[in-house]
Amino acid sequence: MLNTTERTTLRAVARNAIRHGLAHGRALTVNPADYTAALQQSGASFVTLEILGALRGCIGTLEAHRALVSDVAANAFSAAFRDPRFPPLSAHEESRLDIHISVLGKPEPVPVRSEADLLGMLRPGIDGVVLSEGARRGTFLPSVWEQLPDRRDFLAQLKRKAGLPANYWSDTLRVERYTCEVF
Repeated sequence: MLNTTERTTLRAVARNAIRHGLAHGRALTVNPADYTAALQQSGASFVTLEILGALRGCIGTLEAHRALVSDVAANAFSAAFRDPRFPPLSAHEESRLDIHISVLGKPEPVPVRSEADLLGMLRPGIDGVVLSEGARRGTFLPSVWEQLPDRRDFLAQLKRKAGLPANYWSDTLRVERYTCEVF
């Protein structure tokens, strides 16, 4: 759990990464040593950008592989300028931008034998879910439950996101879940 100051710091880092991208056309490099021990720890995050409640970009990492503060800076830049669903953010949009940061817990395998098993194990509003089948992979953050509160709909849309048919099931389908600290 991050304290209020650390959350505020990460929001500022995300905003600065976007402003730096607008001004210089490249990602902001942060020095983790300039931040608290909690922000220097390896962490995984997603940065979600919205304008007037509409999605404007969302990019993240599922596995921790760099300092959390560096991960947030990189993901904020990528959400603003590299999300393939949207054109790069423009300067006039920046002031209207709402930034949401999700710090992910470590994904845990969910051993399931069937789709019915999985549906029974999902915790709406709590679980982020990763589905993997070969090279196909997709995830939904726990916040997606707000738009897809029905377990079956949530799972069907996640399968589609992973490039699989909505009714797909296989004994080789890999399922992981994680929780998030969102601010």
